[in-house]
Amino acid sequence: MQVAATDLTVLIMGESGVGKEAFSQIIHSLSARKHNPFIAVNCGAIPEGTIDSELFGHEKGSFTGAVDHRKGYFETVNGGTIFLDEIGEMPMGTQARLLRVLETGEYIRVGSSKVQKTDVRIVAASNKNLLELTQAGKFREDLYYRLNTVPIRVPALRERKDDIPLLFKKFAVDFAERYKVGPVQLSEPAREMLVNYPWPGNIRELKNMAEQISVLSKDKTVEADELRHFLPDQNKMLPVLAHTPGANTGEFASERDLLYKLFFDMKKDVTELKKMFFEILRNPQLAGEVAYQHGFTNERTDKYAYSGENISYPAHRSPQEQAVLASPGKPIILPEQDKIYQHEEIEDSLSIADKEKELIIKALKKHRSKRKDAAMDLGISERTLYRKLKEYSINE
Repeated sequence: MQVAATDLTVLIMGESGVGKEAFSQIIHSLSARKHNPFIAVNCGAIPEGTIDSELFGHEKGSFTGAVDHRKGYFETVNGGTIFLDEIGEMPMGTQARLLRVLETGEYIRVGSSKVQKTDVRIVAASNKNLLELTQAGKFREDLYYRLNTVPIRVPALRERKDDIPLLFKKFAVDFAERYKVGPVQLSEPAREMLVNYPWPGNIRELKNMAEQISVLSKDKTVEADELRHFLPDQNKMLPVLAHTPGANTGEFASERDLLYKLFFDMKKDVTELKKMFFEILRNPQLAGEVAYQHGFTNERTDKYAYSGENISYPAHRSPQEQAVLASPGKPIILPEQDKIYQHEEIEDSLSIADKEKELIIKALKKHRSKRKDAAMDLGISERTLYRKLKEYSINE
């Protein structure tokens, strides 16, 4: 209510499902712009190649498929409020355009050179920590501080348990009116159970739960035993991810877990190869046995070992090399300059970004730069792949 009367830019932060859009609508309805348009734009749902056109409009012929000029949201909502949800997903190029709108109120349509003016109030929201994104180079720092004029943090539902019964009652009355039935009520044990549930989906989950109970409950007074059937069993929800480091840190949590497993499996294989190599280096006669133990041959034989008999040495071999090969039982003594004083295991690069870039390049080569096939092979969306190509500066 305090910030609604001003034209200050507002940044609403909170987990998914806490009702960030509802707060933006409240700000608009209490402002002097309440009789002008309000539009909510989900930045994460618009493809990267078209988001500039959606926000700022485009001219006819500016790109393939632009058969006519089109007004963007900043033009159609002039005088009103634009709510930019999931702004952390906005591409870097679009962020630069948005920064200019915030600072000067000016923008340019895609494919045009004419500067347009607009008077809109921007309310942004994100379920990610934008400050961390700026430090990682995935969000413009100047845009962050420009948006963060008035920050509003919406706490998760589990942090405001007193609101849970009130919100449930409100939703139950709304659904009763919609479905022409009597509103459901909770017994005291059921009320306690509802309050103590962690609500990972926040208000969105509570609203869905209220709708289910309003339609499917047998009695208008819901007891704890009946309510238990509507609440998910926490012991059966995501048993693996619950104990996986970083499982709840964002969009790429599952990808990160997969990459971790892949990298450590690769490191294990490399370590095994190193071990086998040094065993053979110390005693060449063990080559056949080592090959058998590590699965490189099915025969347990010493035909891979040097017997020292009937060996014809190439002319280029040095006398020291011939002596070593002819005497397999003796230790290998290298010349002074070739001595191995100590074997050190050098850690391979465990940078997730480096390995991710390497996998993307391999997938593109495998599928001959076909993004759709490469994205499917990598297990990510084509839009995510496009963003990764720009992030790692990969030229196809």
